[in-house]
Amino acid sequence: MAESSDTESEEAILDSTIDVSDNLPEIADWLPDFALPYWNTIAQYPIIGALVIAAVFYILAFVIREFLVRSIGRLARNTSTELDDRVLGGLKKPVFNVVFLFGLTLAARAAALPVGTDLIVKALLSLIVVILIQSTFFLSSQLLDALARNHHRFPAVEERTMPLLDIIAKLLIMLIGSYSLLMIWGINPVGWLASAGIVGLAVGFAAQDTLANLFAGFFILIDSPYKLGDYVNLDSGERGMITHIGMRSTRMLTRDDVEITVPNSVMGNAKIINESGGPHEKMRLRIAVGVAYGSDVHEVETLLESIAKNHDEICDHPEPRVRMRGFGDSSLDFELLGWIIAPEHRGRISHEINKQVYDALNAANIEIPFPKRDLYIKEMPR
Repeated sequence: MAESSDTESEEAILDSTIDVSDNLPEIADWLPDFALPYWNTIAQYPIIGALVIAAVFYILAFVIREFLVRSIGRLARNTSTELDDRVLGGLKKPVFNVVFLFGLTLAARAAALPVGTDLIVKALLSLIVVILIQSTFFLSSQLLDALARNHHRFPAVEERTMPLLDIIAKLLIMLIGSYSLLMIWGINPVGWLASAGIVGLAVGFAAQDTLANLFAGFFILIDSPYKLGDYVNLDSGERGMITHIGMRSTRMLTRDDVEITVPNSVMGNAKIINESGGPHEKMRLRIAVGVAYGSDVHEVETLLESIAKNHDEICDHPEPRVRMRGFGDSSLDFELLGWIIAPEHRGRISHEINKQVYDALNAANIEIPFPKRDLYIKEMPR
C-alpha cells in the first residue's frame, strides 16, 4: 500500500508539471472580428498561414525596433544621463529577436507539421528565454553602474560592492531562467530543488565558519561601518588603516607597517571605533597640559591658543580652543583642543605640539609641575 501511494504521488507531481508550449494562445483569439473570415481561409492551408504569421511578426519586430530607435531614442537624447541611451542601444537587437521568435513559435503551431512541432516550439521558446537572460544581464550591469556613479545617494552600491552585487543579480537571473527552461521542456524541478537543499545543508554544516565569514563580509559591504582608507580602533586594541575588505576577511595596516588580517565574523561582532567616520575625516587632537599652582591661567590659555593657531596643520575651522579641566594634586589641568586633517597625522602633530608647549612655557617662566616630596627632619642624629 505504501509503495502504491508513493507511486501515485509521484505521478501526480509529474502530471502537475506545466508544459508552457501547450498554453500558447491561438491566432484566432488575437484577431478582430473583421479579420476572422480571411484567417479562416488562410488556416485551410497551414504552411501558407505559417508563412503569413512569420512575415507579419517580422514586420512587427522591425516596427517596434524602429520605434525604440527613433521615438524613445529621441526622448533619451534629451536627458542628462547616458544610461537610457546605453539601454536602448543594447535592447534593439534583443527586442527584435524576441518578437520575431515569438512569431515563429506561433507559425510553427499554425503549420501543424505531422512530426516535430512540439520540439520546434520548445526550442524557439528556449531561445527566447536565453535572449531574455542575456538582456537582463545587460540591464542589471547598466543599472548597477548607474547606481555606483550616484553612490552618495545609494551608499550600498560602490566600487568595492559592485562585484558582489553583480554576482548576486546574475545568480538570481540564472535561477529564474533555468526554472523557466525546465518548465518549457516539461521537466519537474521539485526533485532537483530537494536535492540541492540536501547538498546545501551538508555544505553548511561542513563549512559553517567559512559561511559565517562570507555572510559577515556581505553585511559589512552593505552596512559599511568602515571603508578602504579609514583608520579604525578595534576593541582588542589594534589601530590601523583598512587596506582590504574581502568576502572572508578584512586587512588593516598598523602604524608599524604590520598588516593584520581579521576574519569578517570577528569584525562583524566587534566594537569598532572609526576615526575617519562622521561628517568629515577631520579628527580632534587633545593635548593635556599641567601648570603649577599660582600660574596666571589667562596667560596659559592665551599661550596655548597661539601655539595651536600658528601651527600649519591645525585647522582654522573649527577653531582651536583651550579648556581648564580641573585642579590636580600638583597642577592646574588644561587641555589644548585642535582639529587635524586626517587621523594618520595624530602622532606626529602631537609630538610637534608637545615640544612647542614645553618651549613656550619655559620661555614664559611658567612652571610645569612634577611630583615632589618634602622631607622634614625632626632631630639630627648625634
